[in-house]
Amino acid sequence: MRIAFVAPAYWPAEAFGGPIWVLRSLARELALRGHAVDVWTTSLERVDRRGSLLTRTATVDAATVRYLSTPLRYRWMGITPTLLLHLGRVPRPDVAHIFGFRDPIGFLGAAWFRHHRVPYVFEALGMFTPKLRKLALKRALDRTLLASLPRGAAAVVAASGIERGEYLAAGLPAGRILIRPNGVPEAPQERSGVLRRRLGLEGEPLVLYVGRVADGKGLDLLVHALPELPDAHLAIVGPDDGHGTTRALRQLAGALGVASRVHLLGQWPEQPLALYADAEVLALPSRHENFGMAAAEAAAAGVPVLVSDRCGVAELLRDRGALVVGYDGREVQEALARLLADPELRRSLGAAGALSARELAWPHVAELQESIYRHVLV
Repeated sequence: MRIAFVAPAYWPAEAFGGPIWVLRSLARELALRGHAVDVWTTSLERVDRRGSLLTRTATVDAATVRYLSTPLRYRWMGITPTLLLHLGRVPRPDVAHIFGFRDPIGFLGAAWFRHHRVPYVFEALGMFTPKLRKLALKRALDRTLLASLPRGAAAVVAASGIERGEYLAAGLPAGRILIRPNGVPEAPQERSGVLRRRLGLEGEPLVLYVGRVADGKGLDLLVHALPELPDAHLAIVGPDDGHGTTRALRQLAGALGVASRVHLLGQWPEQPLALYADAEVLALPSRHENFGMAAAEAAAAGVPVLVSDRCGVAELLRDRGALVVGYDGREVQEALARLLADPELRRSLGAAGALSARELAWPHVAELQESIYRHVLV
């Protein structure tokens, strides 16, 4: 098949978060299965940098990626005025895959595919239900201008049961919603020491968070837990979302007297798979997460996970690699204390999580995605 991906950002835009690794891995695995994958995306790489005025084409893991001219943007929403022109210049795809929601590139791409009778799959990447900011505006746009994007899709992909529930609540037909979890890469299960050397730590208990530093990720709950966790350190690895969360966490850590034990490391220069095994626990107590790649990657590394019940990955790891808690400061603190105090619990959860993660190896997930494409082409 010739498959078109349309996404608001693509590799090397790691600051966009976990979806970048998901998109790149999925494109790579589909190409390995013999499909031609064309990726259409903006030229945005960071939220604080402008996009390029020039369109360029590159080969990334056997996929052809077109980084389109992006003269205007608002955060990660880039305007790509030449998208329709370039789509008309290349062989028409058999099927398309729209990633993300409320992005101009996805909306325009979907309109082009509908006009040219190319079936497309829609995957919101956790963005479907309005969250955090500008809720009234998002709801108004979803009901009017943007409604045609999900409703015109031949199939809608959910990464978890939580995301499927969001689609159902919006009135999308149950028969068109298909669950395809994110794939999980292999991660080293032996300590690399790279994170502990960076922090100057040896035997001190270490709690790790990996992901965007943003409101709603439960990072304030982790900082609030530290006064009750003697000697434990918290390492936060990931890019700031530009809304002041890093500054707020530093202020909170100072007010609680734990500033020396909270380490905000920013974006790691490479995929952080080697970091997980340096920690006793990976914590992801998010308010909402359609999947939660960091938790799955930590499980693959044999590291026990603490995750909130609002994360899609909790469905996979509950009692099989993770302690699942509510989005509640006391529950988070008590679960962390339990994990740090019980090496045998950490060992058993780590072993179970590694087994669970194997079920989501990328070749298997790509096979699931291929079956979805073939389903919509029937």
